[in-house]
Amino acid sequence: MSSERRAAILELLQTKPFLSLHELEERFPDVSGMTLRRDIEYFEKQGEAIKVRGGARSMKFITTSMEDAFSLRLKENVDGKERVARRALSLLETGRSIFLDSGTTVLRLAELMPNDRITVTTTGLNIAIELMKKEMPIVNIVGGMINRDNITVSGNQAISFIESINIDLAFIVPSGISLEDGLTCGNYIECELKKLVVHKARKVILLTDRSKLNKSLPYTFCSIDDIDCIVSDGELPEDMAKRASAAGITVLTA
Repeated sequence: MSSERRAAILELLQTKPFLSLHELEERFPDVSGMTLRRDIEYFEKQGEAIKVRGGARSMKFITTSMEDAFSLRLKENVDGKERVARRALSLLETGRSIFLDSGTTVLRLAELMPNDRITVTTTGLNIAIELMKKEMPIVNIVGGMINRDNITVSGNQAISFIESINIDLAFIVPSGISLEDGLTCGNYIECELKKLVVHKARKVILLTDRSKLNKSLPYTFCSIDDIDCIVSDGELPEDMAKRASAAGITVLTA
């Protein structure tokens, strides 16, 4: 019966990060490949998996973040994040469509933003709430699944929303940045959303404090060469500064 089969598939998704279609065909030899694909689509709609080439990735493993909880990061390098946020204010443009990433630095930027007619899209719940305290900004928040550690929204619904809008300026905050691995984060599904934002934005602005330099997490969402401007709370390492100069990236030190 389909209910028993799906119960067995769900059990597999709770124990394995990737479940291949071939494995399912061996497990259920009397069930067609088409039916098993529909099972995968069912679990994708239920938020239990993401359909990928050759099978499905389990959301239980995808949504496990390697980053510290937001409450802990809020207390780290407060002065540096304050300076980065204040420096980034000069890059805001009234009348533009702006994307604000999640994170403690962007939360401070949202608090400092002037009460101007700016259209903002964000994945950060707390950032949207902060912006709603002002009368003028138009605030869009993507739909999807909430990551409790980051207080951010991601998933297929979020990606679909980003695909449907235009972005002039994107303020992006990685969890780590290095020459070898580029801009990285600790959550696969958030990585996929950040990739799309970088691809769609006319101008990408990286906000970073020194604690994130020469640090890499598992998932890369873009390279340094994809960035238009870097705002940092201190001088970049020499090799990174040379790479930014060669790529024509504007570097602003807060």
